Amino acid sequence: MSEAAGHGLDVVRNPRARRMRLSVDPRSGRVRLTLPPRASLRHALAWAEEQREWVARQRSKLPEVRPFVPGARVPWGDGEIEIVWPAGVARTPRLEGERLLCGGPREGLERRVERWLKREALALLSRETAEYAARAGVKVASVTIGDPRARWGSCASSGAIRYSWRLALAPAFVRRATVAHEVAHRVHMNHGPAFHALVAQLFGADPTPAREWLRRHGAQLHWIGRGAAEA
Repeated sequence: MSEAAGHGLDVVRNPRARRMRLSVDPRSGRVRLTLPPRASLRHALAWAEEQREWVARQRSKLPEVRPFVPGARVPWGDGEIEIVWPAGVARTPRLEGERLLCGGPREGLERRVERWLKREALALLSRETAEYAARAGVKVASVTIGDPRARWGSCASSGAIRYSWRLALAPAFVRRATVAHEVAHRVHMNHGPAFHALVAQLFGADPTPAREWLRRHGAQLHWIGRGAAEA
């Protein structure tokens, strides 16, 4: 938990930390100051203040903020869709080809677009989960979505699977490999050799490139739909 939210950074005491460390989360832009258990908070904050230039350099490398504004192009699977805000169109978003038409007042446009994207992402991920579950001969209790910073998917022992809705913004092979990964956990609740073999069998290919794509580009997905004020 943060000890210095008013200072614009998260302070975390880690029992395994041997020295102070600053880091910038590429998914959120938040600055984290990690401290050993007995380190002085006052001295740590003073040291962090001296690192302002380093923090600024790291933040300058963060992905570009891409809000849901008229004219914006949003990655959607293997393609893109353009947000169009025309007059005389219903406020509920409607996809026509590669154009997402969303009328109504300008205020709240971003929220309406995001709700549509999340609804479509849940439908897509639910279909693909059912497809892989049938292939694996397992049952899935439920499929839900969220917007976690650290995980793209999770599978509980109860059979409930939860995904980041932003997987729908990734290329289809990345999304499907992640779905295969979570469904495979319905058979193996571990990451042993048998689990990885099942993932590859369900996916029908080596999932390594998908994991590598998320490692290299996943942080960028978290900046899509964010406003400048959030950066």
